Amino acid sequence: MSEEEKIIDNTEDIKDEEIETREAAETVEADEVIEEVKPTREEELEAQVADLNDKLLRRLAEFDNFRKRTAAEKSAMYSSGLAYAAESLLPVMDNFERALSSEADKDGGFYKGVEMIYNQMKEAFEGMGIKEIEAEGETFDPNFHNAVMHTENEELGENTVAQVLQKGYKINDRVIRPAMVVVAN
Repeated sequence: MSEEEKIIDNTEDIKDEEIETREAAETVEADEVIEEVKPTREEELEAQVADLNDKLLRRLAEFDNFRKRTAAEKSAMYSSGLAYAAESLLPVMDNFERALSSEADKDGGFYKGVEMIYNQMKEAFEGMGIKEIEAEGETFDPNFHNAVMHTENEELGENTVAQVLQKGYKINDRVIRPAMVVVAN
């Protein structure tokens, strides 16, 4: 073999080795790319799962808030309706009280009938949670009492309710009608 042939042969061998090296490098790069794509795809899926979990938790929280708000509104509507009905019936209670206080014959059938109806209505009010506001002898509280007159009475202390002109009523802590009172000193 001549020198030229040896050089050509070596060149061909070098070319073959370069081709094999390139192919091996390309295969390694392709494998690395595939490995890089796989974690990227897994990361994308994990990100989607995390995003969907976040959305689900937010929807659950929104629903829970909606449920609580709806329950509170329902309770408030019931309370408002009850207060409105009671406010409409308070003049009837006042009239029963006036009828009982004006009747002279306390042993008569008419008086006892009116008293029974009054007591039945009073029990119905108590069953609904409607209570009379304590006023006479109490310290004047503008949240529960409406002062319409002032009187001087040395036996009573400062800002004490001396007389109740019209009873006040409340449901729990909500005042339906303040008591109309006379305040002493």
